Amino acid sequence: MFENKGYGLVNSSFTGSRIRERRQALRIKQADLAAAAHISASYLNLIEHNRRKVAGKVLVDIARVLDIDVTSLTEGAEEALLEALREAAAVSKRGTAESDRLEEFVSRFPGWAKLVATQRARMTTQDRTIEALNNRLTHDPFLAEALHDLVSNITAIRSSTSILSDTPDLEPAWRERFLRNITEETSRLIDGSEALVSYFDGQVQSEHPLTTPQEMLDAVLARKGYHLPELEGLASGKEQDAAIALLLAGSEALATPQARALAKWYFRVYAQLARDLPSGQVADAFQDTSDPAALAKRFDVSLEQMMHRLAVLPARDLGSEFGLIVSDPAGALVFRKSLVGFPVPRFGAACAIWPLFDAMARPMSPQRDWMETPPGRRFESWSVAAPIRRATFDTPPIFRAWMLIRAEENAAVDQPSRDVGTTCRLCPRSKCAARREPSILTD
Repeated sequence: MFENKGYGLVNSSFTGSRIRERRQALRIKQADLAAAAHISASYLNLIEHNRRKVAGKVLVDIARVLDIDVTSLTEGAEEALLEALREAAAVSKRGTAESDRLEEFVSRFPGWAKLVATQRARMTTQDRTIEALNNRLTHDPFLAEALHDLVSNITAIRSSTSILSDTPDLEPAWRERFLRNITEETSRLIDGSEALVSYFDGQVQSEHPLTTPQEMLDAVLARKGYHLPELEGLASGKEQDAAIALLLAGSEALATPQARALAKWYFRVYAQLARDLPSGQVADAFQDTSDPAALAKRFDVSLEQMMHRLAVLPARDLGSEFGLIVSDPAGALVFRKSLVGFPVPRFGAACAIWPLFDAMARPMSPQRDWMETPPGRRFESWSVAAPIRRATFDTPPIFRAWMLIRAEENAAVDQPSRDVGTTCRLCPRSKCAARREPSILTD
C-alpha cells in the first residue's frame, strides 16, 4: 500500500479499473478524458489497465472530469474479494496459483475473479453439507439402531418362512406359531420403516436434526449464544430453581426426558458459575488481563471454571469471542462452542493434534498454544485437564480436558503454530502423521 493525504501516490491495483468503469458508464471516450485531464491518451490507457501509478494532480483532474470523489477511485470493496481468493489458493493442493499476481488478476478480470470467489464459497458450503451428512450417516446412534432393528426383523421373517417352506408336514400348532411370528415381525418392520422415512423427511426439513440429548442441549445453547441471562445474578436457590424451570419449559428443542435432565444439570452448573464469577466483575478484570490463569487466581476459582465462564460471556462484554471444547478421557466432546474458522465435529473423533488431547495426556499441566486451520486462520488456545472425580483408595480419578480458543487478534505475534483440522475425514491436509483415514475432500 502506498498512500498519503495529498494523493501523491496511491494504491493503483484497482484505481485504473475504476477510472475505466466510470468513464465507460459516462460514455466518455478515452481520448476526450485524456485531453480534459491534460495527459496523453496512451498514458491514460496504461493507467486504466493498472500499469501506471497515478500522480496526485492527474488523479484529481481525472476525478474532476468524471465528476466523482477521489476516494471513490482509490478505495473500494475489492479487499474482501482478494481475501476470498487468497483463501481459495491456500486450500488448493496443486499450488499453481500465482499469488504475487493476484491483485493484477482481480483488477484486469474482475468478473472472473468474482466467479472464482463465488465457486469457492459454494464449495465451502458443500463441504459443510458433506460433513453433516457424513457424520450423520456414520455416527448417528438413532440411524444405527434403526438399521440394526430392521435387519433383525428381516432375519426373523426369513427364518420363519424358511421353516414353513422346508417343513410341509409341520404340526398345526407350530405352523400357527411361526405364522404369528411372521405377522409380528412384519408389523415391526413396517413400523421401523415408517420411523426411518419420518426421520429422513425430518432431515430434509431441518438442516441439523436433533436425535441425542447432547444435540438438543447444544441447539438450545447455540440459539442463546451460550449466554443465559436468565441465570445471571440469582441470589438464592429458590430463584435458581424457578429460573431453571422456566428455561426448561421454554426450550422446545429439549424433546426427551433425558435431554431435559441433561439441560437441568448444565443449567445448575451455569448458575453456579454466574454466582462465583459475576459477569460485570469478570468483564472489568478482563480489561486488565486476558490471561485465564491470572483471572482464575484473582477470583480464587479453578482454571477450568474461568475458561468456561469466559466462553459463555457475550463478546460485547469482553471485547473478544471465545470458543470452548470439553473432552472426556475417551475423546468424546461433551461440550462444544465453535468459532468462525474453527468448526467442531458433532460426531466422531476430532483432530488428534488439538492441544486439548495433549492436555489430557498431561493432567494438571496448563498449556498455551497457537493453531492454524485451513485456509490459514490462526487461533490462540489455553488447555488444561483436571479431575471431575478425585481419586480414593478404591477409585481412580476421572479427568476432563478443557480447551479455550480465540481467534488471534494480534497479527504481529510471531508464534509457531500447529496445523490442525476438524476431523480426518474432512481435513484437506494430506501429509499429516496423525491421519486416521483418508479425507473425502481429496482426489
